[in-house]
Amino acid sequence: MEVERLSVLYRGPLSSCNYGCPYCPFAKHTETAAEHEHDRLALDRFVAWVQAQPYRVSVFFTPWGEALVRPRYQQALVALSRAPNVEQVAIQTNLSGPLAWTADAERGKLGLWATYHPGEVTPGRFLERTAELERAGVRYSVGMVGEKRSLEAIEAMRAALPPHVYLWVNAFKVGEGYYSAGDLARLRAVDPLFELNTRRYRVRGQPCGAGETVVSVEGDGTARRCHFIERPLGNVYQQDIRDLLRPRVCSRSGCECHIGYVHLPELRAAEVFGDGLLARIPDPRAWADPARFRALLERGRALGAPPATPDDLKTPATPR
Repeated sequence: MEVERLSVLYRGPLSSCNYGCPYCPFAKHTETAAEHEHDRLALDRFVAWVQAQPYRVSVFFTPWGEALVRPRYQQALVALSRAPNVEQVAIQTNLSGPLAWTADAERGKLGLWATYHPGEVTPGRFLERTAELERAGVRYSVGMVGEKRSLEAIEAMRAALPPHVYLWVNAFKVGEGYYSAGDLARLRAVDPLFELNTRRYRVRGQPCGAGETVVSVEGDGTARRCHFIERPLGNVYQQDIRDLLRPRVCSRSGCECHIGYVHLPELRAAEVFGDGLLARIPDPRAWADPARFRALLERGRALGAPPATPDDLKTPATPR
């Protein structure tokens, strides 16, 4: 298949985190020196592969754990941001690691998907880090889990962040009825797109960019359509990835994760997010035109099933 540009979601062997969030299986997990070396080698190989591709690439790191406390990931983002064929590079992070490395990156290509965990860091400390990003000119979004017990913390963080920074809220999907009408109104006031994440989209048989314009790549090179479809397409280190790409419809019954459903062509999420799609950063032009947000919500309502129920999900949704 001819390819002009491709988005790649990379998830290597790293599975350690310095935070202890109770819903996360990688909370406070540590790895051996050998495991870290295995992850480093996989990361280096992936970065070299991206740099060698003859088309435009955007990369989104979605690690199992916290990667930006590791110098190797800081260096990888710098290298990729400076690669001529890379359009955007983004990473999910709790923002606890050092940020001085961003001075070496091409910051116009860099985006941070930052999550704020009230039980793990003080709001003051987290806001110090976001202020550092502001001074460095690095684009970022901030996310929180929409637990009802965190409503005041969510509102306080929204009030403290600069108005141009998007604070998104991941719905706590434990069944219809969890949120009262008042809760929903408060969360919509913080995140104008909150409703999108309360839904489990009916995707079976629907066209999706996964496997055509976006793929998930693991540390050993295994390529899948997305993180949520187990069947591999092949291996990027053994095959030309262009031979693995083609238009496809989704094989899942439903999709409830932002990094999955934003690639549904029918949703047209890029009309709000633009080149900030991977890092969940709305285009400034969308902020200036709220009709774009309303139109995206309407398309989500048309495509989405009712809010997820306990049978739909094995675990509550988190920003990871």
